[in-house]
Amino acid sequence: MSSDRQRSEQSLRPSQNQPAWYQPLTQRNYRLFLALVFTGSVGVWMQRLAQDWLVLQLTGSPAAVGVAVALQFLPMLVVGPLSGLLVDLFPKRRIMLVCQGVIALLAMGLAAWAASGTITVWAVYASCIALGVTSAINQPASQVFVNEVVGDAALRPAIGLNNAIGQLGAMAGPALAGAVIAQAGSAAAFAANSLLCVLVLCMIAAIRPAELHPGTPAARGRGQLLAGFRYVRDRPSLLLIIALAGLLGMFGMNGPVVLAAFAQRVWRNGVEGFGLFNTVSAVGALAGALLAARLRTLGRKGIVLAAGLFGLSQLVAALMPNLILFTVMLVVVGLMTLLFLTSAATAVQLEAGPEIRGRVMALYLPLLLGGHAMGGLLAGWLTEQFGVRLGLVVTGALGMLSALVIGLLLWRNARRSPLA
Repeated sequence: MSSDRQRSEQSLRPSQNQPAWYQPLTQRNYRLFLALVFTGSVGVWMQRLAQDWLVLQLTGSPAAVGVAVALQFLPMLVVGPLSGLLVDLFPKRRIMLVCQGVIALLAMGLAAWAASGTITVWAVYASCIALGVTSAINQPASQVFVNEVVGDAALRPAIGLNNAIGQLGAMAGPALAGAVIAQAGSAAAFAANSLLCVLVLCMIAAIRPAELHPGTPAARGRGQLLAGFRYVRDRPSLLLIIALAGLLGMFGMNGPVVLAAFAQRVWRNGVEGFGLFNTVSAVGALAGALLAARLRTLGRKGIVLAAGLFGLSQLVAALMPNLILFTVMLVVVGLMTLLFLTSAATAVQLEAGPEIRGRVMALYLPLLLGGHAMGGLLAGWLTEQFGVRLGLVVTGALGMLSALVIGLLLWRNARRSPLA
């Protein structure tokens, strides 16, 4: 064992004055990894929001924005299970390098085309599909790579911090994109993301391989792809948490469509309002990330409660009578979003064994983000048919109903199998 790794493992020994969540931060590789997770998440969500806003500019239709959201996430439903097998079979660091390079090229191409003024909505749709396929491979690799970065000693707090920081980036990215678009246009947002991608590539390359804790790759052979499905199927509580994430993705993660529609049709403050709404949501997300990092685990009851409050906060936001109260409620929405997403992702990763974790996360993430895609279509349709406020009321109520139903099913399963 190298001296670098020995020092790394010695630094993970618990200290009376050191909280559990701080232990993985003593490792250089993990600090670097956490920085690249945040930067990459900010960048990819900047790209997504800039694409959504460009579609709205080109078409003037919230329903067209819903199509763009769907095209970004529906590929995950197709590619996701296969990407999980790739993550369990091949080096995750190499997968991340390739995926970040592809995302950088997409951002550079869109920046140049949007700046020329000749870009079409079909070109943006094509970019949405390409980003969706790449993200379907990159995200499970990044989620599982944390195991190799920290090893077993600090795995639980490392997974929690990783999920919190990644989700925080997902909230900060749209806020930054909104501010950049308001000042310099969509092309500048794409260009900014290309620079962030290059920075992420540099940080991945700077991770020291000698200090990693590589796991045993999955055995190659027939049936490995289906093994992930069987693993989840045989664990009802795990299956229900994954299902809840998919439902909340569908009914709750509709920010690009809803916030764009509120800015354009309700408060009539345009791209400045759109940027403001995403910024205050990110402030709430930061509070949620800090709270999630301090909690060892919410448990299944806490995850269901967070999901219900997530839906309730959206419903209340839709009913706010003025801009100030609406903006304040978006802080609460951001907090509950982060608290639910972080706790659910952490629970799923810890329940899955390391040899199959890539395939389990490749089922969880496509359902979550595929639900997001369907939610974009649903939110766009509801907005077109019934107005912005009623659309958000309906999706918030459906989120609360989902939490109630999944909570009852988890309770029934716990009564049948007390050890589950």
